[in-house]
Amino acid sequence: MTKELNFSSQQDRLPPQSIEAEEAILGGIMLDPNAMSRISDHLIADAFYINAHKDIYQAAQRLYNQGNPTDLLYITSWLSDNGLLFRVGGRNKLATLLDRTVSAINIDAFADLVMEKYQRRQLIKAGTEIVQLGYATETELPIVLDQAEQKVYSIASEHSATDLVHISDSLADAFTEIEARHAGTASPAVSTGFYDLDTLLGGGFRKGRLYVLAARPSVGKSALAGNLALTVAQTSRLPVCVFSLEMSTDEYVQRFLSSESGIENNFLETGRVSNNQWQPLSQAIASLSELPIFINDNSCPSLNEIRSQVRRISSHYGGVGLVVVDYLQLMAEGADSKANMTERVGEISRGLKKLAKDLDVPVLALSQLSREVESRNDKRPILSDLRSSGAVEQDSDVVIMLYREEMHNPDTPDRGIAELIVRKQRNGPTGTVKLLFDSQFTRFKNLSCGRGF
Repeated sequence: MTKELNFSSQQDRLPPQSIEAEEAILGGIMLDPNAMSRISDHLIADAFYINAHKDIYQAAQRLYNQGNPTDLLYITSWLSDNGLLFRVGGRNKLATLLDRTVSAINIDAFADLVMEKYQRRQLIKAGTEIVQLGYATETELPIVLDQAEQKVYSIASEHSATDLVHISDSLADAFTEIEARHAGTASPAVSTGFYDLDTLLGGGFRKGRLYVLAARPSVGKSALAGNLALTVAQTSRLPVCVFSLEMSTDEYVQRFLSSESGIENNFLETGRVSNNQWQPLSQAIASLSELPIFINDNSCPSLNEIRSQVRRISSHYGGVGLVVVDYLQLMAEGADSKANMTERVGEISRGLKKLAKDLDVPVLALSQLSREVESRNDKRPILSDLRSSGAVEQDSDVVIMLYREEMHNPDTPDRGIAELIVRKQRNGPTGTVKLLFDSQFTRFKNLSCGRGF
């Protein structure tokens, strides 16, 4: 017996929506001057389920596009001038939205949620229209199928069409950029501070790329990452965001102080600072305090948290010079997922690559190497030594492996020499760069002239 189809059983269900998220977004826009810049590119007014919320958001959009604030006073004035204040519920409605909002820290996630609910409503609408097409027996079936397909496709493509850029636009931008580089008015990369490494990487760290720095434990990858973070902040004057799952903020700061003051790290650790060291220590504190370095030592930040914080810093400072994540495997251990370790590391590496592209920043992710390297005669690491996931190799634009011979052979004549082995570079050559490692100050220096950070 054929079961009769029921096309009306869902009519009494409330369409997908999140009123609380809509209210949090509007309150956040009025509370935080930078909130609108974080969501304006992907949250549209039609996504709001409540018409009053749609009107308020449109007011904020107009003000933002005109370069005006989006606070309570400006939004109230704009709605009043355009005869919409009464329709949205008056000044009391706006004040209530603002009073209920504590912070705009999660506004990115709320915007994604509201957009998701909107697209689900669009899917329901398309489904209803497709049902009606099915009854249109006077229309040829191929035409009906094509129309039905277009309705579903339009939902997926509605907000991504602008991602497609005609090659002529890209070529014009590329020519302008090349002209600026030739004239010396623009640089495509941020210097690492290591001359030979800059040469190998085509100038240094480039925006939109994922760099992986891998090593066995205690070789110095966190120290090197700290050196790179300090150099980028000093030379580019752009913010550097460090997400440290292994070292505390105090440990990172102490290493910065040791490097900048020339005072051995163990002296700072024990407080054995001599009388003539207080002045360089004070000078180091003064110079470091001027640098735009931001450290988060949360033991397990999520990708969304990292993205939100980097986006906020970028919006406030007009860009970010470098994002450091120390390190991948610890982040995967803290991930809330039922997937195995290999899958979690893969998810995180893909997420960091997407973050680099979406926010147009270079991302340096640290990674542990597997124990297999210890079983070989030549203990210089290779790509297959990347621990837990081949996805790290696949997602990364550049893989740099840190090696110190003295860790395996204490009598080596290469004591104090570190090798940065570039095993993969998607858009450039591979090779090895040698640096000096000064363990007293946990810092790396250029080998050619002994100059460091």
